[in-house]
Amino acid sequence: MKQLALGFLLVISAVLGIGLFLDAGAQEQTIESRQREQAEMMLSNIHDALKKNYYDPAFHGLDVDARYKVYMDRVKKAETLADAYRTVAAYLTGLDDSHTFFSPPRRSYAFDYGYRMQIVGQACYITEVRPGSDAAEKIHPGDQVISLDGYGVARKDIWQLQYYLNQIAPSPSTEFSVRAPSGEVRKVQVLTKYIQGKRLKDLLFGSTDNDFWNLILEEERQRRLLRQRFVEQDDVMLWKMPAFTLEDSEVDHMIHIARKHKALILDLRDNPGGYVSTLERMVGSFFDHDVKVATEVTRKGEKPRMAKSRGKDIFTGNLIVLVDSGSASAAELFARTIQLEHRGTVVGDRSSGSVMEARFYPFESGRDFVVVVYGASITYADLIMADGKNLEKVGVTPDVAVVPSATQLAAGEDPALARAAELAGAKFDPAAAGKLFPFEWAPL
Repeated sequence: MKQLALGFLLVISAVLGIGLFLDAGAQEQTIESRQREQAEMMLSNIHDALKKNYYDPAFHGLDVDARYKVYMDRVKKAETLADAYRTVAAYLTGLDDSHTFFSPPRRSYAFDYGYRMQIVGQACYITEVRPGSDAAEKIHPGDQVISLDGYGVARKDIWQLQYYLNQIAPSPSTEFSVRAPSGEVRKVQVLTKYIQGKRLKDLLFGSTDNDFWNLILEEERQRRLLRQRFVEQDDVMLWKMPAFTLEDSEVDHMIHIARKHKALILDLRDNPGGYVSTLERMVGSFFDHDVKVATEVTRKGEKPRMAKSRGKDIFTGNLIVLVDSGSASAAELFARTIQLEHRGTVVGDRSSGSVMEARFYPFESGRDFVVVVYGASITYADLIMADGKNLEKVGVTPDVAVVPSATQLAAGEDPALARAAELAGAKFDPAAAGKLFPFEWAPL
């Protein structure tokens, strides 16, 4: 499962004694010789890390050495830094592995598209629009995305599309062909908002500059978005879990609250996964016996991933788990374990099918105090469930399928949560359910 990289830059700075951090800057400008050398080093380091650590030494039949030579030649011919980064990213995405990807250096600017889109059932829809953005004037929740920049958006490849738009090649605008809930089809161009920052950041503690503290503040804002939210109503607790990044004590605290109720609705929608330790603590909090979550398959062989029961401290009531196409990795493993062990009911939409186990490998290059920090997530294990199958590119199929219609998305209704509440013995109509855990935008 992908380990989330919260605090990554601060950790690297502290360990290496890095004082200055140089990020990507103006990537579309003509590439300089120094930047090309750095891009070549990035590809070389990532290639070495892949060969040493990828779980499948055969690389699914891909000749990675031959591929490396081809992509190194492309880096040498790249005309812009952005082209070079796209080439490094493409080298890894050729494996078509959800947990193996290039993480480029941080940019000197922030950007915001002003919208969120997601697969709902088999189609892609606009699900959120930031108030006051250019997107808010042109597209709306419930609009079906027919095409984006001329390409269709399908479930099987949306993760790569979002990866390139958000990590590798931010676009100054996106052109949509959308279908409104009324059936009207229109074409619109949505402008991206950019916020320019400093190209050179001073991360030395005690510096007279504010870069160090601004980075901490940014991290705190991200942590707030990952906080646990819950609602208690009579005998039912509704718990919105945004990621598997909790310490054991935090899991125990939430389960302690849940134990006061007869039913728990655990909302794992849009949960990207997180730490193996959090997954094992969560699973162990719902069973009176140890449970094998999956078999971990690495180059060294196989070993079981076990979740130890919390004994008398487990939640024994009715459990309903909500998933959707944004549920990934640890969220999917949890939901599927609940299904296989017949411990609860899974409700919602089919999950993303992004289930491998990966480690993040950080690198840095530069001279003196001026460095570029980058890295790669590399899958080191496949995970086989108790039924002998894996979930990669398959996902979890809910026991009770509930997906919102375009009209319900436009109205902000949540029929899946309403259905889960019904199964738990509570009553929320879709409109009321849609207001329980309102979407929160990251501050700009």
